Amino acid sequence: MAAGFVRFLAGDRVEVLSAGSEPASHVNPVAVTVMAEVGIDIHGFTPRILETKDVATSDVVITMGCGDACPVFPGIRYEDWVLEDPAGQGIAQVRIIRDQIRTRVGTLLESLDIPVSS
Repeated sequence: MAAGFVRFLAGDRVEVLSAGSEPASHVNPVAVTVMAEVGIDIHGFTPRILETKDVATSDVVITMGCGDACPVFPGIRYEDWVLEDPAGQGIAQVRIIRDQIRTRVGTLLESLDIPVSS
């Protein structure tokens, strides 16, 4: 959901990679539904494993509870967003998580001086 918001709000002003330390085999269908409610299509995304080179070439790394599984490099900005995992949650709870992610993405883009589309 975070990558969907970044792409939607920042367009081509940001290159966004989305990966996980233990990615699921498919995107959560409830997440797809709640993102579609706000006009963002993430159904075609494919979860993938986080690779060290992804982190090493990034300016900012946002983690969501990956702990020691995520590689750390000096000089890279890291933020750990503590959010409830949407896996197995009902649509009402996933909407709340979606909105929390939207707020955090907006704050992140603002901190990077990246104008956002509305």
